[in-house]
Amino acid sequence: MKTQNIPVSPAFIAISWIAMLGCTLVYLAGLWRAEMELNEKGYYFAVLILGLFAAVSLQKTVRDRLEGIPTTHLYHMVCLLAFTIAVVLLVAGLWNATLMPSEKGFYGVSFFMALFGAVAVQKNTRDSVSSGVDETPAEPQA
Repeated sequence: MKTQNIPVSPAFIAISWIAMLGCTLVYLAGLWRAEMELNEKGYYFAVLILGLFAAVSLQKTVRDRLEGIPTTHLYHMVCLLAFTIAVVLLVAGLWNATLMPSEKGFYGVSFFMALFGAVAVQKNTRDSVSSGVDETPAEPQA
């Protein structure tokens, strides 16, 4: 099934980038200023990176399948597993952390909003390319 080539709204592109970069930076700023051990900060940083990569990869494989682009079932399942692991690791880390509930909420919300933004940015990029908006002009033939 081929999806329609609907132009991407500049407003949606902007808010997607703001969500991804803004929430990622807020999450990282919270880690920077947090009163926790360096290994804890590393844990939450690694969970964020895994989550962002897994979310974008999962969205891409789902979109590939919808557009009839061949993807292996194994890769799709690995993306789904990596995404699930990132979410479970964040939830388990926050559940067991000695943080105030407001701090736990801060990390949870900024994590999931960063994932949303990353998926939306990937979708917008792909939609722009498939509609021909983002393509560079072809070089003249000699």
